[in-house]
Amino acid sequence: MILYVESSAVLAWLLGEPTQRDVLATLTRAKRLVCSRLTLVEVDRTLHVAVAIGRIDATEAKTARELLARVRQQWAVLELTEQVCRRSGQRFPQEPVRTLDALHLASMLELQSLEPKIQPLTLDQRVRENALLLGFQPLP
Repeated sequence: MILYVESSAVLAWLLGEPTQRDVLATLTRAKRLVCSRLTLVEVDRTLHVAVAIGRIDATEAKTARELLARVRQQWAVLELTEQVCRRSGQRFPQEPVRTLDALHLASMLELQSLEPKIQPLTLDQRVRENALLLGFQPLP
């Protein structure tokens, strides 16, 4: 299984949310993992915000960053290319779609042209709905 790992899934894993086990199980079953550069930026920003609002402390954020840095060494990272940005500005099957979600969906479509069997790992309902309508099989 080849997975596109979207930010919501990574954050659920790193922050110990109730879906953490499902995300971890899916990650470990994957043959290959791909994420967008956007995922890495979103995760980093969310960890800063989580510290700022007191959801986690600085040590927990550091631990999460270190864990992601180790694991992501084995992930491919898709850059936000001109083509991905252009596609993200177009209409999606289930509007409205927020800008960052559109970038994830466009990244999935870009990857699908290279890896037709790619599956998104996402917990974001808007991304899931659009992914289904675009022909993907979102996990978990």
